[in-house]
Amino acid sequence: MASLTTTDLTRVALDLVGMDELPGDSAVYVEGTGLSRVMMGIDIAAAELMLARQLGLDGVIAHHPAGGDAHLHYPRVLTTQIDFLINAGVPADVAEEAIRPKIRGAELTAQTRNFDHVPSVARLLGMPFLNVHLPLDEYGRRVMVAAVDEHLGTVRPNREPLVRDVVAGLMTIPELRDARTDIKVAVGEADSPAGQVFVFHGAGTNGGFAAARAMWDAGIDTVVYIHIAPPDADQLRALNRAGKNVVISGHISSDMIGINRYVADLEQRGLEVVRMSGL
Repeated sequence: MASLTTTDLTRVALDLVGMDELPGDSAVYVEGTGLSRVMMGIDIAAAELMLARQLGLDGVIAHHPAGGDAHLHYPRVLTTQIDFLINAGVPADVAEEAIRPKIRGAELTAQTRNFDHVPSVARLLGMPFLNVHLPLDEYGRRVMVAAVDEHLGTVRPNREPLVRDVVAGLMTIPELRDARTDIKVAVGEADSPAGQVFVFHGAGTNGGFAAARAMWDAGIDTVVYIHIAPPDADQLRALNRAGKNVVISGHISSDMIGINRYVADLEQRGLEVVRMSGL
């Protein structure tokens, strides 16, 4: 039986993607040692912490931020979206202009949160508690990029890839293939040429309307998000950009790519992981 610490649990996540320290959307709320049986879920609140105590577990891991520094420092993670846009060919000043309103909005939202609510429950229970978000999503992004690139590479000798080929590439990933949600072409047409494809995942949240438009303007033809707000999709469709597309892979199923790998690594170290809340 394993005997790990909360530091060990964060180190496993960071090592997946070669990070040195936890990013702003991930945090250890209550430290702990001697962990052998933990609960993990995509979303964890006070009730789930109480359930873990009732089940006799000795630690809890969330994927999404659950309070504390992970809420307060979340806006810092959104700066990664600027880097994504620059990597997609968007000029740095345009990338900054597209993402800065989202960062400012997140900074104001952080002022409204009761950020210590769930962590305070964990402290009162004496329950070791942490969340790991960006490292697992970054791992998932790399898997998605590799799957799309590999599939489109098999298509290109015979014809130009279509948007439906991007979907087919994503469907080679078990978490997406077996998901209860479908991969959708939210903007554009499945039979349109895929052109230049960019997978935008692992930067706190999706880039929304402004990021997709900036990438389209920079020569990206097909943007892959894991989710998009309906008003953003409506705005993009209203631009009426022929040959421009947005593919949605599905939020929870896409998150599970990194989560499943993380859980497997923990279990290889002898940790028992009780799955719940989307796992």
